[in-house]
Amino acid sequence: MIFKISLLPDAYVVAYPHSYLQLKEKITVSWPKTQKIIGQLVIALLAGWVCSWLKIPVGWLLGPMLAGIAYAIKQGSRQPLPPYFKLIAQIIIGMVTASRFSLETVMIAKTYFIPLLLCVCATGGLSMFNGYLLSRWAGIDQATGFLGFIPGAASSIVAMSEEMGADAIAVALIQYIRVLLVVLLLPATATFLFPVQLEAQTAANVAATTDLSTLPLYLNLLIVAICGGLGIWLGKRLKFPSAGFLGPFFVGLIVFWLLPYSIEIPRSVFNGGLLLLGISIGVQFDWEVARKLLKAVYIEIALVCVLSLICLGIGYEFHVLTGVETSTAILGFTPGGIEAMIATVMQLGGDTGLVLAMQLTRMLGIILIAPWLVGFLAKRVKSSHAPEAVPDSSPSQAKV
Repeated sequence: MIFKISLLPDAYVVAYPHSYLQLKEKITVSWPKTQKIIGQLVIALLAGWVCSWLKIPVGWLLGPMLAGIAYAIKQGSRQPLPPYFKLIAQIIIGMVTASRFSLETVMIAKTYFIPLLLCVCATGGLSMFNGYLLSRWAGIDQATGFLGFIPGAASSIVAMSEEMGADAIAVALIQYIRVLLVVLLLPATATFLFPVQLEAQTAANVAATTDLSTLPLYLNLLIVAICGGLGIWLGKRLKFPSAGFLGPFFVGLIVFWLLPYSIEIPRSVFNGGLLLLGISIGVQFDWEVARKLLKAVYIEIALVCVLSLICLGIGYEFHVLTGVETSTAILGFTPGGIEAMIATVMQLGGDTGLVLAMQLTRMLGIILIAPWLVGFLAKRVKSSHAPEAVPDSSPSQAKV
């Protein structure tokens, strides 16, 4: 017996005419939208590559975001992408953030726990106060001001900002101007104050050392995907302030610490997450936000310069309290730019492991408490500025 199977389109049309027409109609209706999304992603990819080639900090996020802004301006209105693009970006960034922490880092930070905690609280509190000043002076909402000035974990803060009621474009702009200013100012200042000491240089080892064996790439990505999906479910179930980011972050942190293997997430995957996040934010641009942000940028530059000087003082006090080498203490408390700070402390001959531990400890603390703290502060500030209720003076309530 011979079975004949026809895979030709004509055979499909003859056998299932109604299904074929429905499928064709769906494709015809959805094709313009699909074409627009493909165009947006191609533009974002080109912009990210150019910014990365130019060595712009966090170019794979800033490039697509600027490309999305230009695209929205050209179209004359917001051009939002489907929400699952941003959700994928949040999962990737959450998992990469979790992979940066190790038990070795926590043990290093434990040695200087009390002074480290005090200095982290001081720098964090000053940053939040700067965010409050920015919101008051620039006319932006409190949640955006607070999130924009939270030190460290810039991509993570941007990823969770929109779900917390903040303006994602404003948060991204404020965060990365802060990072850019810190990267430009503090390494140069530290190099000037503490000249290079070649005899004191230590081995350059930014990543935490580990004896764990690695898994094949496809298993790494499979574990990351499972943790991401489980994290989304857990985050929504527990009603996290930013379920798309915090859920995968917590699940990833637990799994990465418990597994007897080293989980590695390729740099290209992280860049892809930044690209999706950047374009998702950029295409929601409008001119009303732009007018407010121009004033905010000028105010932020002044506030960041003042904050950087104060952080220099806090780092020096940490040096006095603990005896840690001065450049290590100062660069460990800079408000952002981990990679630049590590490169600078390597040049100055400081302790790269301690700087990394200090920066990551602050980042972990910020990620754990920032969503709840920002929500609480924004509500308190909003309620304190709410107009007082006017007593009812209707005739029925008037005294005789």
